[in-house]
Amino acid sequence: MLDIAAELHRWCEEGRDFAVATVVSVGGSAPRQPGAALAVDADGTAVGSVSGGCVEGAVYELCQEALRTGETLRETFGYSDEDAFAVGLTCGGTIDVLVTPVPAADRPLRPVLAAAARSAADGGRATALVRVVDGPPDLLGRALLVRSDGTYEGGFAALPGRAGPASDRTVLDRTAAAEARALLDAGRTATVVVGAEGSRCGQAVTLLVESSVPAPRMIVFGAIDFASALVRIGKFLNYHVTVCDARPVFATAHRFPDADEVVVDWPHRYLDTVDVDARTVLCVLTHDAKFDVPLLERALRLPVAYVGAMGSRRTHLDRLRRLRDVGVGERELARLRSPIGLDLGARTPEETALSIASEIVASRRGGSGAPLTGVRTPIHHDTHPPTGRIGSVA
Repeated sequence: MLDIAAELHRWCEEGRDFAVATVVSVGGSAPRQPGAALAVDADGTAVGSVSGGCVEGAVYELCQEALRTGETLRETFGYSDEDAFAVGLTCGGTIDVLVTPVPAADRPLRPVLAAAARSAADGGRATALVRVVDGPPDLLGRALLVRSDGTYEGGFAALPGRAGPASDRTVLDRTAAAEARALLDAGRTATVVVGAEGSRCGQAVTLLVESSVPAPRMIVFGAIDFASALVRIGKFLNYHVTVCDARPVFATAHRFPDADEVVVDWPHRYLDTVDVDARTVLCVLTHDAKFDVPLLERALRLPVAYVGAMGSRRTHLDRLRRLRDVGVGERELARLRSPIGLDLGARTPEETALSIASEIVASRRGGSGAPLTGVRTPIHHDTHPPTGRIGSVA
């Protein structure tokens, strides 16, 4: 749902009634991942997508039905070999969709979804939206908003008519908040199964946790023409992009208008001052030993997603020798992507930027970089699957 946060925030501010359909699980080669959403307001306006076009019409009708009846619905869509004109996914996969009505007067759901949409649209702080996607009927679609410090608002205990002591009714809230915080730390969206005893609901409960985190960082070292092209494609991939170079004549906002930041500093000194995480991408384009070696000595010891360095194979071998001389170990050197990028035969700055970006995506998603023609691996896959029973809490 958070992929359409800006539109939903506006709808909430305007007091519109709407229904939101969210992909809660996928199987096979599904086009969209859990969390993808389509929302329809009372006037029939639609935003978002759950399938890239295959079943949008049917899901749109489900949203209108949910608005009419006030009922939360769940539907599975797959491919029908028997009827090529049946509603289904032409890619051959399956998706489960949860459709939740969100009228303006709904309490406590509406305030939680409004707060989640506002936070995700702002993009300034990490939050996770937790919703029940399978379990007791009166809990389906109910929501909890969890912050990175572990505090939360909304939840499942506040629902009218829930049976059991108040202490029992808050157990699921606390469990959901703890599970969501763990996923939020990794910036992941996934489902979590809470067992019957852990949920205190008499049956297992499946939670969809959607993480909304600030944009991951891409830091490009070396203010060269290739960097300008890489900045543009980095922004296209929704990175917060910084260019760093020690030479003030080259590191200017005029030369890199698409960058979020342009920093004049020695690369290794700047890296010592910034916060990085497991999503951060470091691209070293300086191919100058006096910059590269102290920078890579630090970069290869940081818990970042990707470290790549530009240069010829001869430059790479010389760089490895210099890094070994300053004490960088073989395990750390094995993390270095050099020469940077995938083998696309790239020559221009734009082609080279595409090569680098392709390697970054393949590294992030666990792709092989091989042509899909003739390959029997899944088309859509991930190093950390965004769905499935990643956790089961008793």
